[in-house]
This record gives sequence, C-alpha cells and structure tokens, in this order.
Amino acid sequence: MAQTNNLQNTNGEADDSPNMLVYRKMEDVIARMQEEKNGIPIRTVKSFLSKIPSVFSGSDIVQWMLKNLSIEDQVEALHLGTLMAAHGYFFPISDHVLTLKDDNTFYRFQTPYFWPSNCWEPENTDYAVYLCKRTMQNKARLELADYEAESLARLQRAFARKWEFIFMQAEAQAKVDKKRDKIERKILDSQERAFWDVHRPVPGCVNTTEVDIKKSSRMKNPHKTRKNDIRSHSPTHTPAPEAKQPTVEELQEQIKFWQAQLDRHRLKMSKVAESLLCYTEQYVEYDPFLATPDPSNPWNTDDATFWEQEASKEPGQQRVKRWGFGIDEVLKDPAGREQFLKFLESEFSSENLRFWLAVQELKRRPIREVPTRVQEIWQEFLASGAPSAINVDSKSYAKTTQNVKDPGRYAFEDAQEHIYKLMKSDSYSRFIRSSAYQELLQAKKKSALIQGRRTSFEKFSRSVKSKNLF
Repeated sequence: MAQTNNLQNTNGEADDSPNMLVYRKMEDVIARMQEEKNGIPIRTVKSFLSKIPSVFSGSDIVQWMLKNLSIEDQVEALHLGTLMAAHGYFFPISDHVLTLKDDNTFYRFQTPYFWPSNCWEPENTDYAVYLCKRTMQNKARLELADYEAESLARLQRAFARKWEFIFMQAEAQAKVDKKRDKIERKILDSQERAFWDVHRPVPGCVNTTEVDIKKSSRMKNPHKTRKNDIRSHSPTHTPAPEAKQPTVEELQEQIKFWQAQLDRHRLKMSKVAESLLCYTEQYVEYDPFLATPDPSNPWNTDDATFWEQEASKEPGQQRVKRWGFGIDEVLKDPAGREQFLKFLESEFSSENLRFWLAVQELKRRPIREVPTRVQEIWQEFLASGAPSAINVDSKSYAKTTQNVKDPGRYAFEDAQEHIYKLMKSDSYSRFIRSSAYQELLQAKKKSALIQGRRTSFEKFSRSVKSKNLF
C-alpha cells in the first residue's frame, strides 16, 4: 500500500485542506534550508559589546532559492521568501514586519513548535500573558511598542476580573525563562515575539492566519463555472470554439472586482464571538440589567447620591473609567470632552478637538445660520493663514474646499473624519497614558470608596433609628 503524505492535525486525524497542503510544501523547503550540508549557513555575528547567535542574511535566502529551487528570476525568489516570512517560518531579528529583504538584514528560523501547521489559534488571554511577561523582563531590550502597550491596556480592561490569574501565569513563565542560558533565552524570546507578529501583527500588516486560501481561489461566478465544467464532461456536449482573448474593458472589470475583494473585511466566526465576549465583559458593570447601578437609581431607593453628582457636575469613578474604553466614550461625555481639551491645551494641540466640536455644533445649527458658521470655521481652521490651522490630507482638503462653495451642515464631513482618525491614533492614546488622566482615575476611585462607606453608614444609621421608633 502506498504511503500517504497527509498531515496530521492536533486531533491526530489526516488533514488534506488546501491550507495544510500549502504549509506542507513550505515546510519541506524550510527543512531543506536547515540541512547541515546543503542548507543555508547559520552563524553567530559579533556586534558592539554583544553577539547575535543563530542568524543568516536575507541575501543568503535569495541565493539559496536561486540555486536549489530552479528559480531563475530574483524577484520570484524574493516573493516566495516573503510569503514564507509572512507565515512566520523565518523572521527578521530587528523588525516586527515579516518581509524578506535581499540585503544583509539578519533573520532567524522559527522553531517547529510555532509553525502554522500545528493548527492551534492563540486566544487573547495567551496574548495578555505574553505582553505582561514582556513588561517583567529586561525593559531596555524588550520594551513594548506603542501598539502593544495599547493592546495590553485594552486586554487588562477586558479581563479585569481574572487579571490577577493572568499576571501570576506571566510571572511564573518569567521565572522559568530566567533559569535558561542567556543565549538560549535570547533566541526563544525572538521566536515567541515572531509568533505573535504573525497572529497579532503590527497595524497595517497582513494577518496571514485570517486568509482562507480556499476562499481566495474562488472565481467571481463559482456556480456558473461548475455548470460549465459539468457540461464539458457531458457525452452529448460539443466542444466550444476556442475562447477569445479578454478585451481591455473586461480586464478592467476583473481588476475592479479583485480590488473590491481585497478591500472587503472578513473575520472568522471565532474572532467575532471572542470580540463580543470581550465587549460584554468590558461593559457588564454599566448594564443595569446585569449589575446593580452605582450610584443606585434614586427613583427606586432613598439614596440621593445620583442627584448630588448631577448637581455638582463632577464625573464619578465609573464615568472616568469608561473614558479609557475608547475615544467615543470621551467625546460623548461633556466632562470627558472638557478634560480631554484641557490635556490638549497643555500640549498646545487643541485645534483638532476644537475643530471637531465646532463641526458637531454646526450640524445642530438652524439652517439660516449655517452659511455664516461655515465661513467662520473655514477662516479659523482651514483657510490660508488660519489662526488655528489643522493638518488634513490633500484629498479631504480638496473635497472640503469644494463643499464650502455651497455651504451646508455637512460641508466639513471629510475633514472631520480625518481629524477624528488623527485624534484616535495619536492624541487620545497620549491622553489615556497621561498622568492627568491616571491621577483623576485614582482620585475618583478613592472618592468612590469613601462615598460607598458613607452610604453604608447612613443606611445602617437609618436602620437603627427605624428599629428604635418601633
């Protein structure tokens, strides 16, 4: 009986899926690259005051492919190597972007334990343990990038109830890592980092684990194609004349179709369910059906704390905490907008938020006042020599310039959307990490604790008085 080359999945069953077959082919090439005699030479490179173990250059990979894979075009070899790097089979040691460069950039092979063929998808809790462990290690060498710090903060809010358990896991793993040899630890750290670069890539990079090769290979009209295939195999079917070459218009239509397919966002059902669970855990304490409101509803109880907070216009601890969930939570809360504006004024960069608020206010203006207000906003923020000039891209600026000629409530829609994205990616992140917000959050936590004790004491006093009356 002929031996089968089917891969085994995590349950021990054969897996002939297109993904697994592609992984098998790439892993065969990787295994040949690591052969002792005919593989890529792996060496230790000396750098300033240190050594870089087990590395090879990008040009070594390209030259090996040209020599051993019957590839004549250097661009094709570079493309094939980039596909392998995108799946994490080897990775650059000084960059988070998994691409292959035909130069002296150093790369390192990934351990087979982290290969995609193992068919296991890491969860957000695993990523939280990894990031938490990174913060415990050598900060000079393993300092978190901005997007990783944001992910850690988001995961800490989502898993607040079990964060202590996550922290204990990270602490235990960090202790085990410290017992390893320094060189071995350095290699393992880079391999683990490369694994997460595949499954939680840098913003703007393609996540290869989310790409379904089988779906990507489908044609525009799959049912029509299958029907034609069936007809071609029919015994009564007469062969069709030779297909004509597609016209320029047909090619352009196909290009537009595939561009639209690339722009479509597809998510696995497991990812959607996981995101929904994270959202539910994050907002559970704000849902009055699932948790007791704090402060309690004054219409149902004798507690007047809610009225007192409304009269003082001071945000409570829950409101301040909610600002950390996203920029929308800050912008829709008057107290949040005020604190955000104070922070931006301290950095001399408040014009973006003031423009965004002005456009929001414009949408609620009476129609007779709109043309005048449009000109005022244009002169203040977008005109040449404006006192509070904002930075928008050329496309948004051109569209806004055209809209201002026929002013309406939504004349600044494109510029506002661009400014919103700038604040979300830059200003808001700095605000949440700022000492001003952290101090405000800690102060509200202390005041909430004191208020809770005071309320409990008042309830106890009323209970004692009521018992004495009867």
